[in-house]
Amino acid sequence: MAVFTRGFGGRAREQDDRLPPGQFLTEDFPVLSAGPTPRIDTDEWEFQIRTETGETHRWDWPAMQALQQDDITRDIHCVTRWTKLGTSWQGVSLDTLFAEVESGYDFVMAHSYGGYTTNFPLDDLLDGKAWIATGFDGEPLAAEHGGPARLLIPHLYFWKSAKWIRGLVMQQDDEPGFWEQNGYHAYGDPWLEQRYS
Repeated sequence: MAVFTRGFGGRAREQDDRLPPGQFLTEDFPVLSAGPTPRIDTDEWEFQIRTETGETHRWDWPAMQALQQDDITRDIHCVTRWTKLGTSWQGVSLDTLFAEVESGYDFVMAHSYGGYTTNFPLDDLLDGKAWIATGFDGEPLAAEHGGPARLLIPHLYFWKSAKWIRGLVMQQDDEPGFWEQNGYHAYGDPWLEQRYS
């Protein structure tokens, strides 16, 4: 019979079909950021999508709030191994925003206030997969969680859901963003444990 020091095996994986491999459940909402928390007033906030032609589509805060607001309930998974189930968000579908955008490019780079970037295929933003989230649990999105607005792509590890979102730039190639340049996986599927490159 093998004997192990208590704690040797690390945290045991909870049994839940919604929990990807290597994840543990949390009731908290941990705050993790690559830098200081920017404070962006909604009077100054703007979101834009820029295509390969240089055409830029812009929405200020009133324009974003005037669009159809979805109520979204999704599980979220952090690369640091926590999972929070059934999170409740409010926001605008990227399908709504891209209805006005024409591009022949297949990749996107997200840019945040504060300088953070992250990359993904355009397909991961469409067909009900991603939102510009402005609310969480029925309240305005707090600054420490990316408010006033963050990208929400819940089917990928949460570093892809860029906080303090400022805009998207269409790209011909899948170029790496901040964490992807620093050893994280280019795509980040939690079900395949695509944590690191």
